[in-house]
Amino acid sequence: MHDMIALFQRVDQRRGGGHARSAVAQYLMADVASYLRCSYADEGVRRGMLAGAGELAYLAGWMAFDSGEHGTAQRYLLLGVKLAAEAADAPLAGHILRALAHQALDLGHPGQALGLAQASVEGDRYARAAPRERALLEVVHARTCVATGDGAAASAALLRAENELAAAGEDDDEPARVFFFGEASLAHETACALRDLGDLKGAQDEFRRSVRTRKAATFTRTHAVTLGYLGEVQARKGDVEEACATWHRALDAMEGVRSGRTRQVVVNLRRTLSPYRSRRIDTALELDARAAVHLMGTH
Repeated sequence: MHDMIALFQRVDQRRGGGHARSAVAQYLMADVASYLRCSYADEGVRRGMLAGAGELAYLAGWMAFDSGEHGTAQRYLLLGVKLAAEAADAPLAGHILRALAHQALDLGHPGQALGLAQASVEGDRYARAAPRERALLEVVHARTCVATGDGAAASAALLRAENELAAAGEDDDEPARVFFFGEASLAHETACALRDLGDLKGAQDEFRRSVRTRKAATFTRTHAVTLGYLGEVQARKGDVEEACATWHRALDAMEGVRSGRTRQVVVNLRRTLSPYRSRRIDTALELDARAAVHLMGTH
């Protein structure tokens, strides 16, 4: 089961939640559900099976979230929290609460996002987590603090995230679910927090660091999203030519990716380009035409 989860995780990171999500759901509801109905002589094995099912439910929910199917995502994520609780796996529960906080933030519910993020960093959910996972929890916590207007708390959470990631080592007993979270991911989330605080220069620097340090062939979806966000920041700074070049790179990276988040990046770039289209600026017109074709192909 863990081999299957690892396989699906890598498909999600490379190709987006739109690929293989139905296969994940089918595997969870058929094979794994049948495992959970078995009797186990060993309590540790039973809890391990429950935790594995919780990981799979989380992955199904995350893939649905990435596809923009938020109701489905929430149902799977809440199922994952319940399975983690039954397995007595507090770090897994914290990981999934962090995902729910991320979703609430994207949907424009900052108060709810903050409550979920705070729950993810409380008690054993945080204390028993590996340093890499604690860094992930803290960086999402930071973003929810920004969204609720607490810049000081956000800065403190970002510092804790940096320190936790720096403390992570190759010999740590850390779960496979955090394999994706490294310097590039921390830089991406830090950039988002700085952008939302209005620090466009800092956000641009961190997005560039994320692009520079990410293994794009493995984490293709997030690489494309990061480039999209970088282009948005560059446009807001008035560097439209540079933004267009970055957005072309983002569209290049999106080839073969099925993701609601990458699609939203393209929708947003067309919205940002609107005033430049009306002024008949060739660079903007060329990019907008390419973006329109991309959107037609992702219906």
